[in-house]
Amino acid sequence: MKLIETLKNIWKIEDLRKRLIITFLFIVIYRFGCHVVLPGISPADLANMHKFTDSGLMQILDMFSGGAFGLASIFALGIMPYITASIVIQLMGMVVPSFQKMQREGESGRMKLNQYTRYLTVCILPLQGFAYLMNLQYQIKTSFTIPVIIFLTIVLTAGGMMIMWLGEKITDKGIGNGISIIILVGILARLPGAFANEFVGRLETSKGGLVMLLVEIIILFAVTAGAVMLTQGTRKVPVQYAKRIVGNKQYGGARQYIPLKVNAANVMPIIFAQALMFIPITLAGYNQGENPSWIAQHFGDNDGLLYNVVYFIMIVAFTYFYTAITVRPTQMAEEMKKNSGFIPGIKPGKKTAEYLDSIMSRITLPGSIFLGIVAILPAFARSLFGVNQQFAQFFGGTSLLITVGVVLDTLQQIETHLMMHHYDGLMKSGKIKGRSR
Repeated sequence: MKLIETLKNIWKIEDLRKRLIITFLFIVIYRFGCHVVLPGISPADLANMHKFTDSGLMQILDMFSGGAFGLASIFALGIMPYITASIVIQLMGMVVPSFQKMQREGESGRMKLNQYTRYLTVCILPLQGFAYLMNLQYQIKTSFTIPVIIFLTIVLTAGGMMIMWLGEKITDKGIGNGISIIILVGILARLPGAFANEFVGRLETSKGGLVMLLVEIIILFAVTAGAVMLTQGTRKVPVQYAKRIVGNKQYGGARQYIPLKVNAANVMPIIFAQALMFIPITLAGYNQGENPSWIAQHFGDNDGLLYNVVYFIMIVAFTYFYTAITVRPTQMAEEMKKNSGFIPGIKPGKKTAEYLDSIMSRITLPGSIFLGIVAILPAFARSLFGVNQQFAQFFGGTSLLITVGVVLDTLQQIETHLMMHHYDGLMKSGKIKGRSR
């Protein structure tokens, strides 16, 4: 079989083999740390923590940490502080001139921005660690003394820095983007348990049994295929470069393409929309008494019609917003003009920027609608098919999009190594974007 032959070829390449082994070992270290409970906390006290992490923002945090958030482990903060710092630095790069300059400096600028991201992460970690401990003592019905809070905050901060270090080492010594790999491992760590609960639930109830479970798997496969199409979908804009003759050599004259992604915002609109959807519930005081407020009734139900309609609209809006601030047609047109490039039939400069902007506006609409549909699919899975809360997360939303994106990126890197050593890629006629030919 071609798959077995490909695996043999992967193992034959010494550099790729070492990178895969190193990545695996770092993942093992990360998963081991996720089960090391904070000092002074008994695992028996965490029996009711699942109620705290079964829904809302805490469910997202627990998902990104691979369950470490609900286990009160030394890695409880997960990779979220680093993600938060990365988003802040990225947004600053759009409004602060000095950060914009660093973005244009290439590799040296990227290293500076990464260093600022690390510094900001170290500043965020103690704040999130303290907030986590305040919630934890409320959930386990205990009270920490000030010295204990300081000590545990230091432990959580060290754990977050350890995760950041593991992610960067995977990027340098392993395969794939380390931070993304850690997020992927955290998400997939919940899949076996979620599937087992769904399997047992279908057998113990009269909701279709194994036939319904098979239907769920087929739907999950179809949704995953759609997410792959959304992630890889691009519009290629042809760019022609003028010929230049320097001495006896000719430069330029070739036609290239600018790949404009259908979903240039990736998973960020979903994350922004989810964060904003928790604000009304927080302002309403999460009133769940005998007479809950109208906001608590409608926005506290993730499967409700109003909640999902507002959620969908916000994702579409955030997709346009994030695409507008990340994809800059004016800058792209200027770079093309500096390098003597032009789009056939379009004047360089302002006309090129307007042309690129019009293309992005057209392809962003279907991309944003599809992204919104993917985001609300877990709610449909729960309400229409009776899928349990944990397993429904894999039918869409951040879990599915991050999983698809990271897997495709990692496969692309593996395939690049295979091509460099004159082996066939993972698929004989694959369509992984960036595939070497």
